[in-house]
Amino acid sequence: MEEFAGEAVLTLVACLAALGLAVAFFWGWERNSLVTGRVGGALLAFLGYGAWELMRSKRPGRRKRLAGAAAATFAVTAVLFLYALSCNCS
Repeated sequence: MEEFAGEAVLTLVACLAALGLAVAFFWGWERNSLVTGRVGGALLAFLGYGAWELMRSKRPGRRKRLAGAAAATFAVTAVLFLYALSCNCS
């Protein structure tokens, strides 16, 4: 029962995050499409950097704060994305 509740909460959070991101994108696009595109591009670049940091070889003392933050952000985003695929909010 505990596992089911955890899955339900995680799916709910993922669906709400996807809905919030879509609403924020459309609201921003109506206000200023150029700024929205730049922020979206910067976010994708940051997530790409996080994915690259997770995939490259590990050496001691190599990962800095920004790299750690990008990797953690990518990992959380990937988990929420996979759970958002299972929700029927589209």
